[in-house]
Amino acid sequence: MIERIYLDETGNTLPYRNLAREACLLEAVGVGECILYLWQNQRTVVIGRNQNAWKECRMEQLEADGGHLVRRLSGGGAVYHDLGNLNFTFLVREEDYDVSRQLEVLVGAVNRLGIHAEKTGRNDVTVDGRKISGNAFYRADGHCYHHGTILIDVDKASLSAYLNVSAAKLRSKGVDSVKARVANLTDFRPGVTVEQVRQALAGAFGEVYGLSPERFPEERLDRAVLSRQEETFRSWDWRFGRKIPFTSELSERYDWGEVCLQFAVNGGIVTDVQAYSDAMDQELVAALPGLLKGCRYGGAPLAEAVGQLPQPDSGAERMVQDLQRLLVERCTG
Repeated sequence: MIERIYLDETGNTLPYRNLAREACLLEAVGVGECILYLWQNQRTVVIGRNQNAWKECRMEQLEADGGHLVRRLSGGGAVYHDLGNLNFTFLVREEDYDVSRQLEVLVGAVNRLGIHAEKTGRNDVTVDGRKISGNAFYRADGHCYHHGTILIDVDKASLSAYLNVSAAKLRSKGVDSVKARVANLTDFRPGVTVEQVRQALAGAFGEVYGLSPERFPEERLDRAVLSRQEETFRSWDWRFGRKIPFTSELSERYDWGEVCLQFAVNGGIVTDVQAYSDAMDQELVAALPGLLKGCRYGGAPLAEAVGQLPQPDSGAERMVQDLQRLLVERCTG
């Protein structure tokens, strides 16, 4: 039961530092507490935990324009941030995690601005069928967060220029460009500001939880740990991962997301694997390489290995079944 709520805000716009603070707040949150962290990044592409940076982002153009690419802890797809965006993170212990309540804060905040919003799909908040907020989720060691972005007056030309969204994903949303799928709050209420959205979120946060938000005590964050986390998020290894000299690649899109499996095969044995996906279940995707490496390259043995994945709910069960079907149908030794 949430007994205390905290509001944490930062004027910093460097993405590595903001993600480091988010990670440290996740460790710091106590039982019965909920932290709402509000933050902004300048000219940044943020990719999901298991995505392929080179496929999701037009890196040369982003870097030429002085932008940043970062990889977050959570799963899901790539998003673009600039100062027309306001990012939020709800951080709680697992026993206090309530996504529906957290989404109620987002919808309530937008409604406070005189704009009718609703939760749709697997992780979106929309207005008139257009996406104004995407959400992603992360759990680790009994701590959880739910984070995302609210598009207020984002530069949609830059969003289209830097994000390389697959045609299959756009077709699944019934649009022909990422720009057509998303909307700014200013499209529905011209002149609305980031500060007004901040205030609306703080008000809705207190209203939904029935408590008055307090400022999160800065002394509860370890400065040395913050610095180490920032270096991790800034590092090449974290942002880009590793490339393998793959000999086989399988790609498919499902209603839970896209998946791409790359196999390096020697003598009929899988010697290395990379798994890329915008699926929300980042842990399941991250576990695939460890299960598939060392298997005989063929549909049946690879599908059998995937069957060892934990399937705690119907969503995970469906993902496993789809992956097994893909391997059986498309993997031939």
